[in-house]
Amino acid sequence: MVNQNEQSGGVEWRVNLPDETSKVLTTERIWLHEFIMGFFRKIWSFIQKALKIGRNDPRKLIHCLKVGVALSFVSLFYYMRPLYEGVGGNAMWAVLTVVVVFEYTVGATLYKCVNRASGTFLAGALGVGVHWIANQSGQRFEPIILQSSVFILASAATFSRFIPSIKARFDYGALIFILTFSLVSVSGYRVEKLFELAHHRLSTIAIGTSICIIISMLICPVWAGNELHNLIKNNMEKLADSLDGCVANYFKNDANANNTKSGLGYRCVLSSKVTEESLANFARWEPAHGGFSFGHPWKEYLKVGASLRSSAYCIEALDSIINSDSKSSDILKKHFSKFCVELSSKSSAVLKELAVITNTMTKSSKIDFIVEEMNNAAQELQNAMKSLSKQPIASTVTKLGGSDAGLDIVPLVEIVPLVTVSSLLIEIAARTENIAKAVNGLADIAEFRVESGEKSKKSQNPQVIIQISQKTMETSQ
Repeated sequence: MVNQNEQSGGVEWRVNLPDETSKVLTTERIWLHEFIMGFFRKIWSFIQKALKIGRNDPRKLIHCLKVGVALSFVSLFYYMRPLYEGVGGNAMWAVLTVVVVFEYTVGATLYKCVNRASGTFLAGALGVGVHWIANQSGQRFEPIILQSSVFILASAATFSRFIPSIKARFDYGALIFILTFSLVSVSGYRVEKLFELAHHRLSTIAIGTSICIIISMLICPVWAGNELHNLIKNNMEKLADSLDGCVANYFKNDANANNTKSGLGYRCVLSSKVTEESLANFARWEPAHGGFSFGHPWKEYLKVGASLRSSAYCIEALDSIINSDSKSSDILKKHFSKFCVELSSKSSAVLKELAVITNTMTKSSKIDFIVEEMNNAAQELQNAMKSLSKQPIASTVTKLGGSDAGLDIVPLVEIVPLVTVSSLLIEIAARTENIAKAVNGLADIAEFRVESGEKSKKSQNPQVIIQISQKTMETSQ
């Protein structure tokens, strides 16, 4: 007969008791112990993640408290009898309104509040009007008129949600219109005093939306415009760090080794399109705040974001080439490293300067000089590539880098990755110039401040102008 120790593979689970004895745990107790410990580990892991989110962005914790405050105020219409009798027992609509429309940003809250209030008011008014017409037509035609009105108006409102301009700004209002009109039309056939019922519901919805707007704007407001502004600025910085990190990783440049950790920041830029569009839509609803007026050109930020993503696609291709298994000639890499590193540093300098312009909302007088330096560096890299193409083509190239150089055999497969990297860097520089044009367009339309005279004189360094003119003359020659 096989004992229990042999059945379990020779392993026993024992628990030490207070009387200095031990007791063997059965299989059922082991399973229960593991289940309980696993359950508590998951709870502790969840608590740690929640605490991390709260520490990283305390505004999210404040938003939760704001929602609780809004619901506490609305619940007073249930707890206090005078308020309860004033709204006719429909205070639950105010509670539902707070739960549905209170969003993280002020713009999103205003968007939902205005859409809900306007959709409810329009649907209630039409519902009462259709109900009066149906009531005057007699009992025979009343259900026919009500059903026809629900079919026609619900179909028309649903179709309007496919229109881009309406979908962008009034999609939620169209949904509320369909819901409210259907409820009023259907319930009005059996409910008396429909006008009084609609009046009470409109009043409670107005109370709920007002409380949400007041709390959202007065208690630690999170403006969608600021979020979009900071997102575009951060994306520029991430793009610059990604470019420096990729090039430093490829050429093993110790001076820029600290940028290799941020070489994947371009992925955040590529995935920010939906966030940018939603923030731009919500920012249109916000009143003037900070340095942003009510008619601030938020659409121009979308153009800048599109230009940033266009450059990020090139950096993604550059990163894939760098991380591929293909090897490049060390001879050519050493020769081209100074040109590629110089171009990447100039391109990242342009992006960082554009981030400063966006952050401070101040026009820079030196951005044109930095762009010109970037173009000169791109021209130098192109000239180096042209000199390479003039060498004997086939499977050999002339060894570069010295007068005493001999003929060195380099496979063509080792030349292609380096040429691809160089071409991508030139394309990134061209697209960076497009980003600069988009930011300058934003600065002109949004009327950014002009840099002060002293700073402008300091930025217009004569040595920089002389260096640029010399490089331009050498390039033309």
